[in-house]
Amino acid sequence: MTNQQVSWRQWLPEFVLLAAMWGSSFLFMREGVQAFGPFATAWVRVTVAAIALMPVLIWRNQTLTMLHRWRPILLMGLLSSGIPAACYSFALLFISTGLSSILNSTTPLFGALIAWWWLGDKLHVWRVLGLGLGFAGVVLLTLNSSGAVALTYGDEELAIAACLLATLCYGIAGSFIKRYLFDVPVMVTTTGSLMGASIALLLPAIWFWPSEVPSLHAWLSLLVLGLVCTALAYVMYFRLMTRNGPARAMTVTYLIPVFANCIGVVWLDEIVTIWMLGCGVLIVIGTALASGLINPTKT
Repeated sequence: MTNQQVSWRQWLPEFVLLAAMWGSSFLFMREGVQAFGPFATAWVRVTVAAIALMPVLIWRNQTLTMLHRWRPILLMGLLSSGIPAACYSFALLFISTGLSSILNSTTPLFGALIAWWWLGDKLHVWRVLGLGLGFAGVVLLTLNSSGAVALTYGDEELAIAACLLATLCYGIAGSFIKRYLFDVPVMVTTTGSLMGASIALLLPAIWFWPSEVPSLHAWLSLLVLGLVCTALAYVMYFRLMTRNGPARAMTVTYLIPVFANCIGVVWLDEIVTIWMLGCGVLIVIGTALASGLINPTKT
């Protein structure tokens, strides 16, 4: 009993802090994308994070490992960092940080579906029910959402689609790691994937670089986004995975919308509707069932 309490006290503060970091990332993306645009915002974010983690990789003498497996690692970067960073940056031009964070919680949902289709993971009846509930929540949220910040017809739907494309990429990336990079140290995968995302986003960032010089506030937002909400957050996330296992670490996805919505209401005057909350709960329950985190058959 005592050991369980000590373990609980060790991981819970870090768990909550990680959720707060990723929850605040939507605010910093929103602040940056207004001045930089989607591609430049995404590129600055992943590049700052990659530069910050490189000394750690060198200190651990793992650079040769990254060079040896550079092809799958760079492809991993496109799936896990490049496309999602650009998608969320684009989406935040048109929808609220709260809505985008709720959609982000579908990540384990897509992870379970891709693992079933690609890796042959078993889907028992409760996981199938979870997939249905989760996707129903997404459909309902899309059909009647008031989280838009733009009035042009179709912008909100396109932004929601961008968020779902990002979470689909996260789901593919999870199975990709299990299939091709299972034997690579997590710091190598993390740093290498961020470098791959930086390379992939470089040309679009240059092409769409803002004509006006971004403000100091916008630069500081992206620096915090890259250093704290990406580089440090990744280190903490993999630390939690190592200590507590992937299932428990993954549940941080469910706590992120709480912080993101609170921050959005306080700093951006966003409105959280009962409909958004209800759909969010449906998505979280469905995702928890689909990912196997909740299994009613176990006693």
